[in-house]
Amino acid sequence: MRLWFGTLRQWHWISSAVCLAGMLLFAVTGITLNHAGQIEARPQVSQQQASLPAELQARLLKAPPEQGLPPALRAWLERTLELSLRGREAEWSDGELYIALPQPGGDAWLSLDLESGELEYERTDRGWISYLNDLHKARHTGLAWSWFIDLFAAACVIFSISGLLLLYRHAGHRPSTWPLVGLGVLIPLLLALLTIH
Repeated sequence: MRLWFGTLRQWHWISSAVCLAGMLLFAVTGITLNHAGQIEARPQVSQQQASLPAELQARLLKAPPEQGLPPALRAWLERTLELSLRGREAEWSDGELYIALPQPGGDAWLSLDLESGELEYERTDRGWISYLNDLHKARHTGLAWSWFIDLFAAACVIFSISGLLLLYRHAGHRPSTWPLVGLGVLIPLLLALLTIH
């Protein structure tokens, strides 16, 4: 029994250590998301224009792409705009390229007209609060962050269940344990049933 209790305590403190930064992030962003309408955002919009080099334009006009991003064009776009286009969808329509570049805390897009060779790029940055809120929602964050959230959620489940079992273990010496646990379940349940329509 003592060995089981020691292992349980170990699972609890290890899972709490792993969850610490994530729980703080998700608690703070839970508040900022809940009050998003009251938190004023001042988006910063930056625009950039460029012209496709004549040689590259001639090559693309001779064999206009219908899908994907030709390597030479991709290299030029990345170098000119100082960004990565890896994994981005390139949409071609009537000799025009459009690439949506959504990201946490902002948005961006680029448009290139093959006929004129004119490139337009626009980037919107909505600030750190928006960035952290998007991390909370896993919005435009990619596969690695999505995996992190799943693993973090699993660690939170371990933390919560091991905490509940530790409460069970010590409840005999602390009479307020189960009324407090009951309140922790009852309050959100009643709020959901009575106030959310």
